[in-house]
Amino acid sequence: MLTKKQLDLLNFIHRRLQKDGVPPSFDEMKVALDLRSKSGIHRLITALEERGFIRRLAHRARAIEILRLPENMSSTVDGPGKNQPEPTSAAIEFTSPRAAPAISPQNTPPASVIASLEIPVMGRIAAGVPIEAINQISHQIAIPQTMLSSSGKHYALEVRGDSMINAGINDGDIVVIRETDTADDGDIVVALIADEEATLKRLFRRNGAIALEAENPAYETRILAPDQVKVQGRLVGLIRSY
Repeated sequence: MLTKKQLDLLNFIHRRLQKDGVPPSFDEMKVALDLRSKSGIHRLITALEERGFIRRLAHRARAIEILRLPENMSSTVDGPGKNQPEPTSAAIEFTSPRAAPAISPQNTPPASVIASLEIPVMGRIAAGVPIEAINQISHQIAIPQTMLSSSGKHYALEVRGDSMINAGINDGDIVVIRETDTADDGDIVVALIADEEATLKRLFRRNGAIALEAENPAYETRILAPDQVKVQGRLVGLIRSY
């Protein structure tokens, strides 16, 4: 049996998939369910997945497939097969920390024909307490070209820690980074601190200083002098294995 919040979220995702062909963003889910943070959405999605109502698709960030609906939702859904609709899925590539463009199932080619490129995995990046700087290639990984920006070099890092969990970045995820030394306020970046430590955080400029902000209230924002922080790249994609 689902809780009211779980049922409300499942209904909201289903209606959005039926209407637009793509699932809602975590921010939209949070607003729709009147929750204070996206961590509550993560817990609800995990509960729905554990109960077999949805499935998050591997290797695609925020890709949700509805497997079935409970009987008590039969009066709230439209179209054929009210009690057991055809599985509905869509993939949203995490190409921006602010707004991720949607890719509908009709426009997404089969995995077998999606072109890919190999990029280097430079090791691990801390989403928590900073670890020593990344400077060695550990191996190569194949990335769909649709996840990469049209210009610039790219590399990948394995995430360690949970400080970015409310941005949908979990421990063990692979983040795809486009090399750049500039960033806008609010971008999720690889930041090199004092030429010694590297971390994955949101960057803001405040009163002549640099703020590196986590997406987890358990971690404090770090305020540093501009000459202590070097941007090494900006987040453009994420890969997760289940």
